[in-house]
Amino acid sequence: MNSLAVLGAGSWGTALAMALASRFHTVQLWSRNSEHAAEMLAARENRRYLPGFRLPENVRVFSDLAPALGSTHIVLTAIPSAHLRRVVIAARPHLPAAAPIVSATKGIEEGTLFRMSELIAHATAGGVPIAVLSGPTFAKEIAAGEPAAVVVASGDITLAEEIQRSFSTPSLRLYASTDVVGVELGAALKNVIAIGAGICRGLGLGSNSVAALVTRGLAEITRLALALGAQPRTLAGLAGLGDLVLTATGDLSRNRFVGMQLGQGRALQQILSQMTMVAEGVGTCRAAHQLGREKEVDLPIINEMYEVLYESKDPRQAIRELMERPLTSE
Repeated sequence: MNSLAVLGAGSWGTALAMALASRFHTVQLWSRNSEHAAEMLAARENRRYLPGFRLPENVRVFSDLAPALGSTHIVLTAIPSAHLRRVVIAARPHLPAAAPIVSATKGIEEGTLFRMSELIAHATAGGVPIAVLSGPTFAKEIAAGEPAAVVVASGDITLAEEIQRSFSTPSLRLYASTDVVGVELGAALKNVIAIGAGICRGLGLGSNSVAALVTRGLAEITRLALALGAQPRTLAGLAGLGDLVLTATGDLSRNRFVGMQLGQGRALQQILSQMTMVAEGVGTCRAAHQLGREKEVDLPIINEMYEVLYESKDPRQAIRELMERPLTSE
């Protein structure tokens, strides 16, 4: 029963703070926006990103990093991938000695092509123990206390098992792993495939089309992950198949929503400008497209999504070209 700091007060960070409150004496939830932090303190609720759920009494809210990180035993990051580096650099002087960082951010950094654990290691000069957390979860359901299972991975199995014991609750089950690469790439790439699944729905296509895209999407994720050193079983588990199925079919998926809107003919920037939360698959798609080219891995769905998102390709044409690719064996 120690102290947990959660960096990021969006829907995911807030849900994790709520779900883990029973496991810690205090949970210190940090928001980059002082007005947002004040609103949450006054209402005891995150009305901007996760309305309808009261914060447990031991969840404290901060907008300054120093007090948020003071005397904490574990740091959990739930920052959008595009902002994670900046926040980690700002937090670095305030990190308690030996406190591990657990990344719950899903994405690939554009430019460096770093996974989130690599980004954190680089931003902290390798000075902290790091683990990653991922699995098939929607923030709203986690906040409601519905049963869920996720994976915590670290190159140090002792650390992974320590986080597993610290975070597991009657409604949140954790599995320990050493496959950081597989867990992080499964988490990041499924968002791109989910955009494609949403496009199928937006075009009015049925379950056959979505099932085919999700299945072949998993094959792409697995090819790239294995090329980078992941273990096959990880991609067939919670952080791979499980997270992909949820994000590609669930009504609460932001990435699926983006795809549906694209399939219905709306422009990407118009869609994003009206969203209050981040659809990580949009940025990840560009990074994944570049990563596939550099590693010479065939990623037909991801490449078509790249052309839809960044080259204004007609979504219907993208689906048609996927179907008309040269025939091959599975």
